[in-house]
Amino acid sequence: MKQTWRWFGPHDAVTTDDMLQSGVEGVVTALHHIPPGAVWSVSEIETRQKAIATRVDGTPSGLTWDVVESLPVSEAIKTQSADMAAHLDAYRISLHNIAACGIEVICYNFMPVLDWTRTDLRRPMPHGGNAMSFDLIDFAAFDLGILGRDGAAEDYSETLVHAAHDRLSGMDDAARRALTDNIVAGLPGANDAWTLDEVRRHLATYADIDAGRLRANLIDFLAEVAPLAQELGLRLCCHPDDPPFPLLGLPRVMSTQSDYAQVTQAVDLAANGVTFCTGSLGVDPDFDPVAFIEALGPRIHFAHLRNTIRDGISDERRCSFHEALHLEGDTDMVATLRSLLAEESRRRDAGRNDHSIPMRPDHGQQILSDLTRDSAPGYPLIGRMRGLAELRGIIAALS
Repeated sequence: MKQTWRWFGPHDAVTTDDMLQSGVEGVVTALHHIPPGAVWSVSEIETRQKAIATRVDGTPSGLTWDVVESLPVSEAIKTQSADMAAHLDAYRISLHNIAACGIEVICYNFMPVLDWTRTDLRRPMPHGGNAMSFDLIDFAAFDLGILGRDGAAEDYSETLVHAAHDRLSGMDDAARRALTDNIVAGLPGANDAWTLDEVRRHLATYADIDAGRLRANLIDFLAEVAPLAQELGLRLCCHPDDPPFPLLGLPRVMSTQSDYAQVTQAVDLAANGVTFCTGSLGVDPDFDPVAFIEALGPRIHFAHLRNTIRDGISDERRCSFHEALHLEGDTDMVATLRSLLAEESRRRDAGRNDHSIPMRPDHGQQILSDLTRDSAPGYPLIGRMRGLAELRGIIAALS
């Protein structure tokens, strides 16, 4: 497996030198400054490639841009609204430009409005570090009492509604604002900038879109772009919903193995593939990583290896959880890596050029000097380096 690292560009607190010292073999990044629906030009892509290939002192790093994460799918495409045709054209042009620059793997997601969602970005852990977490009671308190979404009470059990109101009554204004900021941080491009009215406005665009329609819109999108990706030698891979259950009344359509099976069968091209994120999928108690790989392994184009622990209250399929150390969560990482390595072996035997699956140590707890370093939530240097070292050790033992 090719060991990669997510990098947010030249303004990332982690440098190319840091990545080299961590033993990274390739880089995962995106042009975050370009809004969804706009074209990624060749010059912009090449500028980022040059930054990756250059150390802090200006000498070559030897690193390459291996995976795009993400080429975002706009809300206009997800909802099939007014700007959809123009945004699809821009997406196709971007695919041409990415291929022209020699990058082959493109991760994206189809989560409506929300990207990832956490209620605490720095929850203290017993060892003294911090982890991101999702508390279902806190989230319900936000939905019911801060956002005040119409119909929210119908989405939760009576027990959870009472618990949420009790939690909210104990929050002062600062605690309510912190909770809101943590949740809004997962909105694409928001960075705490969206107001509650803006959140409500975006939610309203999905008033008439249920899971069936959203899945149909995803399949329509793939029918438009996957044939071109196949022609260009690109591999598209959809990231699962994070967390893998509905929030704020929004539908979710990429949360389970069954969801992926439906979508990959509907557009049955090798270019239409999977981002296998053990952290997102692993929140579901029914997730079986080995069964997933055995069923959909040939379509796995990218792997996010991280772990979570389900804890606290649950409500139907929803639950509280926190980001665990890479080898200490609910997902058996040794069994997962054994299956991924077996899939790579099958690909080599079949003569596939893409037999090596790029993976990255997704997320990480803040530990040691991470605690005083400014980094994007979930992306500390030392915590991810620890995760990569542990994953690398398993791979070496199994190889």
